[in-house]
Amino acid sequence: MAFNIAAQQSAQYLQPATPPPTPPASGYALPFSAGAYEDRLDDIRRTEYPQLFDSSTLDSGVEPQLKTVFLDHAGSTISSASHIRAVASELLTQIPANPHSRHVESQWTQRRIDHARDRLLEFLGTTAEQYAVVFTANATAAIRLAAEITPLTSDGEFCYTRESHTSIVGVRNLVAERGVKPRPMEFDKIDAVVAPGCGRGTSLLAYTAQCNFSGQRFPLDVADRIAKLYKSDENAAVGHAPWWVLVDAAARAASSPLELNKYKAGPDFVALSMYKIFGAPTGLGALLIRRSSVPYLCPKGYFGGGTVAGLAFDRQWQVYRSDIESRLEDGTLNFQDILSLHHALDAHSRIYGSIHSVASHTQSIVRYALQAMRELRHRNGLPVCEIYGHRDNAQFGPTIAFNVKDRGARHIGYAEVDRLATMAGISLRSGRFCNPGAAQKWLQLSASELMQHSSLGFVCGDDHDLIDGKPVGALRVSFGAMSNEHDIDVLIAFLRQQFCDYSLAKDAVAELSKSPGHAAQSSSSDNSIQARVERVVIYPVKSCHGWTVPPNMSWRITRHGLRYDRSFVIMRENSTVPMQQKQYPKMALIRPRIDEQKSTLVLEAQGYSPLEISLRPEDLRLEATESQICGDRIQAVRVRSDHISSWLSSVLSVSCYLACEPRLLASDTAEPPDGFAGKSFANEAQILVVTHESARQVE
Repeated sequence: MAFNIAAQQSAQYLQPATPPPTPPASGYALPFSAGAYEDRLDDIRRTEYPQLFDSSTLDSGVEPQLKTVFLDHAGSTISSASHIRAVASELLTQIPANPHSRHVESQWTQRRIDHARDRLLEFLGTTAEQYAVVFTANATAAIRLAAEITPLTSDGEFCYTRESHTSIVGVRNLVAERGVKPRPMEFDKIDAVVAPGCGRGTSLLAYTAQCNFSGQRFPLDVADRIAKLYKSDENAAVGHAPWWVLVDAAARAASSPLELNKYKAGPDFVALSMYKIFGAPTGLGALLIRRSSVPYLCPKGYFGGGTVAGLAFDRQWQVYRSDIESRLEDGTLNFQDILSLHHALDAHSRIYGSIHSVASHTQSIVRYALQAMRELRHRNGLPVCEIYGHRDNAQFGPTIAFNVKDRGARHIGYAEVDRLATMAGISLRSGRFCNPGAAQKWLQLSASELMQHSSLGFVCGDDHDLIDGKPVGALRVSFGAMSNEHDIDVLIAFLRQQFCDYSLAKDAVAELSKSPGHAAQSSSSDNSIQARVERVVIYPVKSCHGWTVPPNMSWRITRHGLRYDRSFVIMRENSTVPMQQKQYPKMALIRPRIDEQKSTLVLEAQGYSPLEISLRPEDLRLEATESQICGDRIQAVRVRSDHISSWLSSVLSVSCYLACEPRLLASDTAEPPDGFAGKSFANEAQILVVTHESARQVE
């Protein structure tokens, strides 16, 4: 029987935002150098980012209480209050309208769209003379569009660097349809690959300017270097080098000035997402296209509303609009989000002054975090954090990828750390961060290993964090313009409390009982911890409310854990993954009750008649199906009952059904059914022990 014993401390980490907790004994200090807005950062956080705090403490006259420490700015940063209020005010006082019409509101909207293009270019350090702004749904859509209009030839190549985002890697399938060969490569091999004489056709080189795994940054001058290589080459006669350059700047633009004007040639394409920079709007990206490259672009295959100047219904004839923006922006633009971009730029400028100030601040923050994490060690001197990158004199953005190790240098599963961080009020990221090449590099994962993991049913985003003791992903903390030293202090306090001198060894429980000051006493020769069970709670339906076993009733423990515990799951139609409460909060409204005398499970929900389900397999109409828990394929059986499915679907407002697990079909002593490996619907351990002290600390 496995036990997960973990202190669930959340409230103790989230102390009032100011003053910050006493720094660790090492005495590292935040090396601020910009001085642009750090002295008023506490006020900025309170007034512009109230979502970080418990709202009841913001106007209470005392220091506000942090609700969460947000450390996932590389995923999406936080939108400011003044930005959101300004958007709401404009929508309530103006009438944004479809710019394809000709009335007053439509023309006003079109002018605002045109002005937004100019302002975005100014923010990125360039002008409309050098670049066109084509609005898209997001950076991924911008990357795809760039690949579609690059004039690739079948004897050319599509090269992408190791640290490329998945959206860059995905271009390889798109260009393969045109007979173009994909070629993965290391960034430092670019000059050799693009040199004159090394290729024959027209090729595309794509890379991510800031790795969203490790945070490593790469130069933006690649197009300039290529232009110099081909300056005296015969290809210069046609006006463009045989290599086109696409830069994914979505992550980098949030914390670093791009200053595109300083490059003589510059990338042909730059892809961006607005929410990465400003927090909102989330449905707006942009593709910057270098004006000098426009004459050589390949025409798109598809055209949508607004992109053509002339069109015949019954003949293969259409004339595209002359300006590149209108030619490539299919359909009606997301004009409300473009209006929101104006207010995002206003708020960013008013709060932070410039992107240069943000760059200086975030670099100071990441240096502070790195020093603190590197100094975090077990008593035997071994590091708690294994940090990926931030070495070899390379440039890095405000992102740190890492894994946690126990005192024996064994990796602790990142999914487990992520769950504990969530309980402690810390929002970070775990996984491979949509960057397969960097993940393989830093985690030393081969393509063969990944393919093997996939064949076993492991998928990106599941809870399989360690395979044979080796991590298949990592944790990531990333910082934004409003991050401060207190956020780092909370993170370090959490890591120290939970993992310093922690051990994954089998004798960890015994060692815990021997540690100084431990409340439990060991009175037996096997060093077991003596404890009294006060209450037993089982969860017959996974992710629904629990049922407390009556105090005077005994309850059986089977080979799979407590009897009937997580014996059922609720599944969406056409899905093999059980529904979870964090995605479907209404599941908490379903209260189970077991009637031992009648051998039934009763489900209750306010406003609905109780649902009675037999626990005798012979009374149920069962149908074999399959389920996945944390990536494991689990044999399950669907309970075929329109009445049960209708009741659950009505309560949860989603089409779903009930499934059970084959241990219900076997007695406690019988062998499990064929093909059943003894796995249950529990994520990990079958029994979780919660102490009074743990519960007290999360009250």
